[in-house]
Amino acid sequence: MQGEAFQRLRYMGLVSAISGWLVIIAAITRNPWFNFWVHAFSDLGGPMASDPWLFSYGMVLTGVFIVLYAFYLIHISYNKPTTIGAGFMIITGIFLMLIGFFPSGTKHHYFVSVWFFTQADLAILMWGIGLYRAKLGKLFLFLSLVGPVVAFIIPWPSTAAVEAYGLLIMNIWVLAMTRIRSGDNSEALYPAKSTD
Repeated sequence: MQGEAFQRLRYMGLVSAISGWLVIIAAITRNPWFNFWVHAFSDLGGPMASDPWLFSYGMVLTGVFIVLYAFYLIHISYNKPTTIGAGFMIITGIFLMLIGFFPSGTKHHYFVSVWFFTQADLAILMWGIGLYRAKLGKLFLFLSLVGPVVAFIIPWPSTAAVEAYGLLIMNIWVLAMTRIRSGDNSEALYPAKSTD
């Protein structure tokens, strides 16, 4: 029964991805001044925003979905790196919730925003290390190592643009992760049995 309960959390990653984009879109519709090429998504929860609670509470809710998904990741973790990656994903969800509690214009907003993306990248990196012999592991390593480099070297027109890029990296990872199921020992997904 416990395994069945965890299986229900399998799609929380997809739910969190959809939730995040729906919150952003809903907040944009309430703030016609928002310009993707000028602003940051966090401005939708800042002092200029109409109904800033929509963005802030939406980030908190999406963060809860991420934490629930991370519990599933712990359940299907294959070795020490993937377990650590699941732990990083819990912290990712917590930092997203903190973005809701510390909106744009507050003292700690920049810190929690940067660490949300950093923790997500570390989670993807650890899953890449844990599954490095498998095709998915190689994809995860590519996303986690090349993704941040591209984020730093491209002169993005706005913070929202680079944030959207970071979110798309996470979305690709989540989509790929839905292939992994509890108890699935397929060689297409997992490397040779670890002794960790």
